[in-house]
Amino acid sequence: MKEFAIYTLLRLLTFVAVFAVVLGIWILVAGPEWSVLWPLVIAFLLSGLASMFLLNAPREALARRVQERAERAAAKVDELRTKED
Repeated sequence: MKEFAIYTLLRLLTFVAVFAVVLGIWILVAGPEWSVLWPLVIAFLLSGLASMFLLNAPREALARRVQERAERAAAKVDELRTKED
């Protein structure tokens, strides 16, 4: 599942990049007393939104691969079912 690994890695990289930017801005704005919870939540939401637009092609490739595997599995089940009859 090369597509799964690529998509997962790109999602992770997107999250890390967004988190670094949000945390940097948060530290500049909040000063020395800051918590990592809110930047983490904000980065999670923003990276999710960004990945919807930026990672459309890898997500579609993953969906096609999963669909092909599901169709092959269904065909095997149907083939085994006809052999039993």
